[in-house]
Amino acid sequence: MIYDLIRQLVDYAQQNGLIEEEDRVYTTNRLLELFELDDLPDTQDMDETGYKADDSNKDFDLETVLNAMLDYAYEQGILKENSIVYRDLFDTKIMGLLTPSPSVVTKKFRDLYRESPLEATEYYYKFSQDTDYIRRYRIKKDVKWVTKTEYGDIDITINLSKPEKDPKAIAAAKLAKQSGYPKCQLCAENVGYAGRVDHPARQNHRIIPVTINEQGWAFQYSPYVYYNEHCIVFNKQHVPMKIDRSAFRKLLDFVKQFPHYFVGSNADLPIVGGSILSHDHFQGGNYEFAMAKAPIERYFRIPGYEDVEAGIVKWPMSVIRIRSQEDSKLVDLADHILKIWRDYTDEDAFIYAYSGQEAHNTITPIARQKDGIYELDLVLRNNLTTKEHPLGVYHPHAELHHIKKENIGLIEVMGLAVLPARLKEEMSLLSEYLLAGKDLRSNEVLEKHADWAEEFLPAYPQLNKDNVDEILKEEIGKVFLQVLTHAGVYKRTPTGQAAFDRFIAAITSL
Repeated sequence: MIYDLIRQLVDYAQQNGLIEEEDRVYTTNRLLELFELDDLPDTQDMDETGYKADDSNKDFDLETVLNAMLDYAYEQGILKENSIVYRDLFDTKIMGLLTPSPSVVTKKFRDLYRESPLEATEYYYKFSQDTDYIRRYRIKKDVKWVTKTEYGDIDITINLSKPEKDPKAIAAAKLAKQSGYPKCQLCAENVGYAGRVDHPARQNHRIIPVTINEQGWAFQYSPYVYYNEHCIVFNKQHVPMKIDRSAFRKLLDFVKQFPHYFVGSNADLPIVGGSILSHDHFQGGNYEFAMAKAPIERYFRIPGYEDVEAGIVKWPMSVIRIRSQEDSKLVDLADHILKIWRDYTDEDAFIYAYSGQEAHNTITPIARQKDGIYELDLVLRNNLTTKEHPLGVYHPHAELHHIKKENIGLIEVMGLAVLPARLKEEMSLLSEYLLAGKDLRSNEVLEKHADWAEEFLPAYPQLNKDNVDEILKEEIGKVFLQVLTHAGVYKRTPTGQAAFDRFIAAITSL
């Protein structure tokens, strides 16, 4: 069977442009070597050069073929452990044998870019899926829905595509010699890397070099794509995240080169920042979030920038939008707003710029183009903590942790909830308990949801097996809206908006 699997995989590679006809024998031999095979039996399906690609592969399923290859490798002792971490390391090695070299991918991308940036990114996105760097069959497992709110349609997803590490792999990682190479999962040195039990394999990974703000950067797609063409733009040097004037310049440089993409940065402080603050990077893609669709509800003018449209966005978080045909003016104005915000304290609004030497204020910026106009959304952030809110005053509070406890980063800020995988099973169990009228507090998994359920249940006297799942999705969406409200430094109340206006007065008083 292994010979047929190799044939199918080589056919797949040629049909999807990963290899050419001239590469077939070479690729076949590399796969034979990987599986410790010395020969290739003759069959009627072969021609004198190896296997011939034809339409017989139309029912090919990559996940099925790779799983069969992994099973064979384990049975033959080639794959030493059969858990998901080790299987992922080995199937990435398989796909790496089909993946063109970085120079070939970069040349193809640049040739297409000269015709159209859209064509170039469409090619690269498909390529990243065909090489199995983006595992389509896992992404399909993610649970997704939309919740309608007064701020627009908010996206909700329960992330199931990122595999959980098994106990054996966790134990092996603790015993393994610690390596500083690559320095993190964003580093350019990941390209072609074999991986370890504590670091994913990347033999099938290719990046596209870009220059922004006259610096060498690169971009790639996220292997866990939370939205269409979810890309990561990163510095080729391993340097920490920093929101400053140059960050605004880099964001606008990127959307100038890829006008069909938005790009944004996580904030550069803990709690309100992303999960990797040690490596300067952005996230972008070909997707329009609810925040991007949200209108400006109050306009204001800033002296010296009268030709720049500026205003407060109707959004649960605190967002200033600035728009201009001249991107350089947006860089100047964003830098001005950032500098004021960094040192801004309003005790009446419980906003403190510093605790001793510790800074609290920063910005989550997002750049895009709309009809030839550059836009920057500047989301005001503050990471102050108190005894009452040890994880952050402007962070989801404890009563929401049963749904979302993690940092509210760039993606959530824009209106897409990335919720933990545990919720899928918990919501299924919760449905069962609600329909049976069981006490949620009697179950240690569900007791954290009890207060929430008791709060929303009276609104659904007709709850039944046909609507319970949709009701839970709707209520989870409402919780996420509360999460965004908690993360907003200026609340959507008359008092909160009056405080927001005081900050606007500070930035307009040049």
